[in-house]
This record gives sequence, C-alpha cells and structure tokens, in this order.
Amino acid sequence: MDDLFADRAIRDRALTRADLQSLRGAQTLIACDLEEADLARLDLSGWTFEQCNLRRADLSGARLERTTWRSCRGAFVNFVGCDLSEASFFASDINNASMRRTTLEAARFVGCKLTGVDLSDVKAIDLHVEETLLINAKLAGRSFHKAHLKRIDFSQADLRKCDFRLASFEDCSLREAIVDGARFEGADLRGADLGGADLGGIKLGDASRFRGATISREQAAQLLSEVGLKVR
Repeated sequence: MDDLFADRAIRDRALTRADLQSLRGAQTLIACDLEEADLARLDLSGWTFEQCNLRRADLSGARLERTTWRSCRGAFVNFVGCDLSEASFFASDINNASMRRTTLEAARFVGCKLTGVDLSDVKAIDLHVEETLLINAKLAGRSFHKAHLKRIDFSQADLRKCDFRLASFEDCSLREAIVDGARFEGADLRGADLGGADLGGIKLGDASRFRGATISREQAAQLLSEVGLKVR
C-alpha cells in the first residue's frame, strides 16, 4: 500500500473508499476508476480528478471544496448535499447527476455536459457556467441575474421561476425550455435560440416579465408565428 500511494499523482488505479481514506492531504488522481465507489461524506477538499471514471459513484455529503475535475466521466454520480464551493469542472461529462441541496458557491463549469442534471435547491452564489450543455436539466428557481451566458444549451430544461433579469445570451439555446414564471426584465435575448420555448403565452399574457428585454426582428417574427400571427 505504501508503494502504491508514494507518489501524490495516482494513475490508472481502481480505487476503493478504504484506499482514499488511507491518503493524507490533497491528492491528484489521473485516469482512476471510481465507478460505483462509496465515497459518501469523505473529506476530499482540494483534490484533483483528471480523466477519472466516477459513473454512479456516491459522493453524497462529501466535502469537495476547491476540487478540480478535468475530462472526467461521471454519469449518474450522486453529489447530493455536497460542498462544492470554489470547485472547477472542465470538459467533464456528469450527465444525469444528482446535485440536489449541493453548495456551489463560486463553482465553475466550463465545456461540460450536464444533460439531465438535477440542480434543485442548490446554494449557488457567483456560479459560473460557460459552453455547457444543460439540456433537460432541473434548474427551477436558479438566479442568473446580470449573468453573461455564453454557449449554454438550456434546451428542454426546467427554468421555472428562474431569474434572467439583465442577463445577456451569447450563442445559447432556450429551445423547448419550460420558463413559467421566469423573469427576463432587461435581458438581451438576441443571442438565444427561442424556437419552441414556452414564451408565446407568457409573453402575451404577462408582458411585465419581459419589460425592457431585447430580441431581434427575426426572433419577434418567430414568436408571433408560433402564436398564429403572420408577419409580412
């Protein structure tokens, strides 16, 4: 065991809970297999995970502050109740992960796949998301107030009661998103694909949620056509 973990960079190993508990201090794991591992409630603060397999791993309640995740695969990983404050995820696929009640203060997601992720009831002040797939994700009630949203795909996502006031969209998609009760006052929506988003009824029935928002002529024509009006 001592020889196995003599180097802080641990590579190409299938690791268990007991293996991780035997380590002291922040570690770097490269191309390690943690599939279905029980890592619940462990303190892994400051650790780095690179190209690791975390499919269906259980990290519920773990301390993961300041962790770094690069090119990891973690479909259906359980992050429920974790502290991921100041964590950074780069080019990682954690589709269908559960992050309910997770703390994501100052966390970063860049170039990630978060399709189907459950982000219900998270604490997420100063959360940064860029060039990321949030297709079919559960984001109800999240605040993106004044955020610059760049290359984010919210297609079919649950965005009910989200706060997009004064946000700007650059090469994003809201296609078929659920936006009941969401607020868009002062938002710049010109860089968002609005096709099929449930905006028509809300826009006409409760225009106050879009007061001061900006859309392009093409988007206006598209939205009007979706409620049966012809633009000539």
